[in-house]
Amino acid sequence: MKSFLFLVLFFLLSSCYNDNHTIKIKGSDTEVNLAVLLAERYHLENTSLLVSVSGGGSGLGIASLLNGNADIANSSRSIKYAERALFERKKIAIDSFVFAQDAIAFVVSDKLPIDSISTKTITNILNGNHQNWSSIIPLNQPITIYGRQSNSGTHDYVKSILGIQFSPHAMQMNGNAQIIEALKVDNSGFGYVSAGYVLNGNAAGLKILPVFHEDGNAFSPLDVDAIASGHYFFQRPLYQYYRKKDYQKIKPFLDFEKSETGAKIIQQSGYYPLNK
Repeated sequence: MKSFLFLVLFFLLSSCYNDNHTIKIKGSDTEVNLAVLLAERYHLENTSLLVSVSGGGSGLGIASLLNGNADIANSSRSIKYAERALFERKKIAIDSFVFAQDAIAFVVSDKLPIDSISTKTITNILNGNHQNWSSIIPLNQPITIYGRQSNSGTHDYVKSILGIQFSPHAMQMNGNAQIIEALKVDNSGFGYVSAGYVLNGNAAGLKILPVFHEDGNAFSPLDVDAIASGHYFFQRPLYQYYRKKDYQKIKPFLDFEKSETGAKIIQQSGYYPLNK
């Protein structure tokens, strides 16, 4: 975590350089760790162009792009109609680039006696219909929901794909790290995070639940083959939005993300390159 914060600080400080030689990326907390790694490696090979990266949520990234405070908006959801209308009102032409796929992982304590979960049960937990684990498993413990804030693309994605309104009792956390840390000390908690975040030791003491839809087979968000085949229910593209007039400026970095080196970084970070 310290090295991650250092990298973000380094790139943010670098943004004071000439704007023509700096790409500012803001937005999705799902994408921020990956974007920092890509930016760091890119800068090692292309020292004339600096890349600054910060999070804050998909909504913030898109707003920053609209207001000219970002060159690229990272978003873990597609742009909303109302957001697109704001760009049109300002006569700003935008385009998007999908550089990776992500999967949503549903996480509980490894002490909880549950080994898989259905999309129907996830729906009933998140909308508040199931408030106690006794509705699902033989355990009389209240369910604490750890989710994301409303400006999060992950929040919007889960809400949209399940067609739900979240329980008013759901905890709204700032990011993946807060959710994971909360679940580590709450044996009856239930949360969702980017699958890429639970690799590399972040999920110690936790259980990543395989998910099944209707009467189908259960698949893990960490199963590369399930993602490649589209069998995992909660998988999504990761977007980068930009102003069309800035395309030539950011193109070298987008090309790097599509390169073999970029794809390797994406895969090693727990995400899925588009060509895999």
